Amino acid sequence: MLSKKIINKKSIRNKFILQLVIASVALIVIFSTILFNYIKISIYDDIAKDLKSDAMFFARTIRLNENMIDIFRPNQRIPDARVAVVIRTDLPVGISYEQFKKNNKHYIELYYPLNRKNSSFVAVTKDVSSTDVLLQKILKNIFIINMITMVFIIFYALFLSQILLSPIRSLTNKLARLNENFLTHIDTDDLPLEFMPLGSSINKLIDRIKTFVKYQKELFIGIAHELKTPLAVMKTKNEVTLIKIRDAEKYIDTLKLDNKTIDEMNKMISNILEIGRQEGAQFERPVEVDLIAFVKEHANNFKLLARNEKKDIVIDLKPESYVVVTQPTLLLHILQNFVQNAIKFTKENNIVEIQTYNDSKGFYINILDEGEGIDESKDLFAPFKRFGDKSGSGLGLFLAKGAADAIGATLFLKNRKDKNGTIATIFLPFINFCEIA
Repeated sequence: MLSKKIINKKSIRNKFILQLVIASVALIVIFSTILFNYIKISIYDDIAKDLKSDAMFFARTIRLNENMIDIFRPNQRIPDARVAVVIRTDLPVGISYEQFKKNNKHYIELYYPLNRKNSSFVAVTKDVSSTDVLLQKILKNIFIINMITMVFIIFYALFLSQILLSPIRSLTNKLARLNENFLTHIDTDDLPLEFMPLGSSINKLIDRIKTFVKYQKELFIGIAHELKTPLAVMKTKNEVTLIKIRDAEKYIDTLKLDNKTIDEMNKMISNILEIGRQEGAQFERPVEVDLIAFVKEHANNFKLLARNEKKDIVIDLKPESYVVVTQPTLLLHILQNFVQNAIKFTKENNIVEIQTYNDSKGFYINILDEGEGIDESKDLFAPFKRFGDKSGSGLGLFLAKGAADAIGATLFLKNRKDKNGTIATIFLPFINFCEIA
């Protein structure tokens, strides 16, 4: 039962050994068959040439002396052959051969035309039983050599499979030693050329894990800090209020301040819950999405939001259609965050511009605002980092970065060169999706 389970396991090594052995057996059988038949044909060709030479000799002798009878007796020229003149009307005009067995012996008989008028032939019969024995010995030796070769092939296949799998075992051992406190790159210089892409991919994954672990630690520390501070402020205000009896208005002011603080904490908790919802959205099944139609549809909704704040949104979308396979919920989360930030930081009566275009590397979505710009030296995607004089939880860009990592996109934030403001870019590399239109 255990051996059956082992055989049934999917093993690259076992498949490699099996395929190598099968291919080797097939090649050896084909080569051995060709070799044996070549040897057999060569031997019988030599016998046929000797018989033909002898028949021609006796035919010339008989034509010179038709009364010569001694030639039909065994002689030194062909001691293991029998020569006779026969009349055969059923034979073709030229030279022909026949094989037969008699008394457990194998014979080859050649018929050489002597006189076509009376259908007479010189018949040279040769016993080739010893040749058959020799061929059987050759076949037996070939079989033994093949068996020995097969044993060497099996051992070589085992040895070769160990060599081929050693890089995978090395990678497996290195990965097994990794944990969140010990994340180091794999040295791809020591890997065979064929395994370098795998090593590079693992290193990229390690970088993403390190970034994720870093942000998760910052997130938990930030959550504790962001929730603890307002609670401490509320407690201090309440304690000060309760030190002595005060007017009703004082208690009302304190309660209003408490409610305001609670509202801010609720916003914080909502953003934290959004992290969980986003992680659930990462399991959304990718579907085909026309990026141009996707951006155009949601840009119309963003215009209503912008106009409520006395701002406007303009779009410049190229090409006419660009279909990709992605997770629309996560993509919308990124786009929505960037556009809302652009609207928030853009001054009244100014515009937010949404641009799309593509090149040989991938597809780009740019959101340009007319705000004060950013400090490019800071990590803007870290959790609970607030910049500028606008309120917020500091989790928006952190969530956008997580969504981008999930769909294989890259986010960029940089200052505009033509005027004050920021350019937020969503880059979808070409390798991550399939262009249809």
